[in-house]
Amino acid sequence: MPDNNFSFESTLKSSDTEEFIDIHFYRPIGYRWALLFNKLGVTPNQITIASIFIGIAAGICYYFDNIWINILGIILLIWANSYDSADGQLARMTGQKSELGRILDGACGDFWFASIYLSIAFRLYPTWGWGIFALVFITGYFHGKQAGMADYYRNIHLLFLKGKTGSELHNSEVLKEKYEKMKWGEKSLAKLFEAFYISYTEGQENWTPRLQKMLKVLYNKHQDQVPEWFRSEFREKSLPLMKYTNMLSFNTRAIVLFISLLINMPWIYFIFELTVLNIMLIYMLYRHENMCRNFTEKLEAC
Repeated sequence: MPDNNFSFESTLKSSDTEEFIDIHFYRPIGYRWALLFNKLGVTPNQITIASIFIGIAAGICYYFDNIWINILGIILLIWANSYDSADGQLARMTGQKSELGRILDGACGDFWFASIYLSIAFRLYPTWGWGIFALVFITGYFHGKQAGMADYYRNIHLLFLKGKTGSELHNSEVLKEKYEKMKWGEKSLAKLFEAFYISYTEGQENWTPRLQKMLKVLYNKHQDQVPEWFRSEFREKSLPLMKYTNMLSFNTRAIVLFISLLINMPWIYFIFELTVLNIMLIYMLYRHENMCRNFTEKLEAC
């Protein structure tokens, strides 16, 4: 039975950013896992690490041209994603949030899809030759951009909706200052993770110049006291874009992946990612950057 000390709603980020499949499937399952793991004393980071191994195992199943092994892989990937939901829900219900957890959570999907892409590449190699690895490499690059920008825009939305405590947004300059203070001998692993996270954050910032300018103007004029009119208007304009951030994350790509495996045409997934999801990414970037340009002009005129 659920622990009444932790309501289901308290484990959600925001109704603005939750996808239909997540809110009706993964989050309820994740909530049950989180309650169980909380009673067992399991930490969010331990759940994340478990989900990484389960997701890698799922990917390996896709190497085999066998429908039943592929179905097992589908079940494992759903299980891994329910754990990926549970780690964040447990962190929110217990306050066990950490930057390492944020980094591990971000890397979790990268491990899953690296396993998935390589397994499918080796499966198709006898027919496609070395060209399949080129296709996988290009697709993987754009996958990283799609997922990274979707995550960034969600956290920007949450920043102005719920404030700093409700968002996991980070600034690369602040991260670099922290990185310089860390010593290799004492925290080598944490410093290594931090280096990767700095690169990840810089990539997000480099792709959003108008957003960065808007944030700079907003801070120079108001520091941490963001005007209520700005919060309200930003949410109104940003909210329609949240459906694209969700489609560029897990569920849409997983559905297409599962279908492509079940019809024994896994290459369809790569084509879908390079065409449909990249078009969606470009559109989302264009809309968001134009929105930020308009807000910058309005802030400067105030």
